[in-house]
Amino acid sequence: MRELTDEMVIDHCPPAPKPPAPHDITIPGRHVAEIAKHPDGRLAVISWSSPKIDPGLLNPALHVIENGRITDLGATPADAGSPVWWGDEIYYLALTPPHLQGGNAVFDQRHRNLTPGMPACPAELVQDDGNAPIMIVAAGLDTEFHRLGGGLLARITGAHRPRGGRADELGDIPWGVQERLRYQAQDGLDLDGLLVLPVGKTRADGPFPLITLVHGGPYDRWADDFQLHWVPSAQWFAHQGFASFLPNPRGSLGRGHEFAAAVSRRVGQEEWHDIEAGIDLLIHQGIANPDRLGISGWSHGGFMAAWATTRTDRFKAALVGAGISDWPELIAHGEWGAFEAALGDGPEHSPITYADRIRTPLLIVHGADDTNVPVEQAELLHRAVQTSELKIYPGEGHSLRTREHRLDLLNRARRFFAKL
Repeated sequence: MRELTDEMVIDHCPPAPKPPAPHDITIPGRHVAEIAKHPDGRLAVISWSSPKIDPGLLNPALHVIENGRITDLGATPADAGSPVWWGDEIYYLALTPPHLQGGNAVFDQRHRNLTPGMPACPAELVQDDGNAPIMIVAAGLDTEFHRLGGGLLARITGAHRPRGGRADELGDIPWGVQERLRYQAQDGLDLDGLLVLPVGKTRADGPFPLITLVHGGPYDRWADDFQLHWVPSAQWFAHQGFASFLPNPRGSLGRGHEFAAAVSRRVGQEEWHDIEAGIDLLIHQGIANPDRLGISGWSHGGFMAAWATTRTDRFKAALVGAGISDWPELIAHGEWGAFEAALGDGPEHSPITYADRIRTPLLIVHGADDTNVPVEQAELLHRAVQTSELKIYPGEGHSLRTREHRLDLLNRARRFFAKL
């Protein structure tokens, strides 16, 4: 999975005092979302204007509670969280204004951005009483630990081998070799991703049937760690004889604000070309068989799988998991409406608009009780595409939680992609 070297030792961090639960704190007219406790008992509190994600997450504010007295420190940028104390100052993460799809930055209690131009993405702040907070940073395919205002403490990077970390806990099961990829987009932008080969194979054994796995978000990423999950994943497909390509296109976590904001109201545009450039490279290198290509994804990745089949007929199968087919409908009925509007606010971004172009067989899967991406998104796409199969899992939300349903999904995907 991932390993630490001797130079990556972090100085000792004593456990922080456990703050009271948010439901034990009251701020009139506000919904308490997160709390950080100072060693002297003061509380830093992030509140929302409403308990609902939209509009609550769009209207956060910062407060200090001391001896029962509430001091308002003003409104924060959207999606504020991860508050920490450092001396008498408070720091937190929030989205980089003015975008709702621009990635996280670190702010102080005066709401000043402390990480402008950072080429990576702060992902979490950890309070370390008596020391500067630790900033956990997504840096390309790796994860770094920094002292806020200081230097690098440690870097976690994937091992270039099929075994290690979590994989070792699974006994003698063989795993596909995982490689880090660096390649260029059509416009010359540097991109990264992962390649996982079929179990027991090397590049010299190619070309292989290739499944492109698109991550969710889009402000998320594939990190260089062990790729075995409940959703059909690279090591699962490696055992079925498939290679997997895991790209981090524009919009992803780990490359800074501008990279993340590039998909703002341009969802599926350069983002898709970034993915296709990686597929073309793997075909050129003799790793991917151009006649045996599939694509799969969940949530935003499900959208991209559907979108890809409206752009090209090169895929022989596509798994659309909890995906978006109609952006205006999602904005109107999903619980993240304003955030979705920051990505695609018109029918021109919707797979359903171009459904008559789709010739690729689709496996559409969705949770019946999904409030993030309502199940109607799956039903719309299924009705519009004759070459589609629909499976709805009762009682499930945006992620599948039931073991029976997870096993069904994995085996259903195995059978579906067997046609490659």
